[in-house]
Amino acid sequence: MPRSHRRRPEAAGDDSFERLLAGWKRTEIRRGVEWSVQPVGAERAVKAYTCPGCGGTIDQGVAHVVAWRADGVLGDHADLAARRHWHTHCWRIG
Repeated sequence: MPRSHRRRPEAAGDDSFERLLAGWKRTEIRRGVEWSVQPVGAERAVKAYTCPGCGGTIDQGVAHVVAWRADGVLGDHADLAARRHWHTHCWRIG
């Protein structure tokens, strides 16, 4: 019997989207400090945050970036806990 060439539906709970999203994470150097930067799409922005760049509100449903120190000065857990949500524009000019 010939094989089907149709894609199988992904199993519930499959984290392939999470893995894809994690692939967008990048490292940047700003003012001599290494940062991990990860974009957050509008559909995943489920809370409002205060942007440290401009002090304005990043509303729910607005795409933005999350940044945290990647150099491990305070330890990985502390650096991740200190992550901040930025307007994409504010991060670029900051």
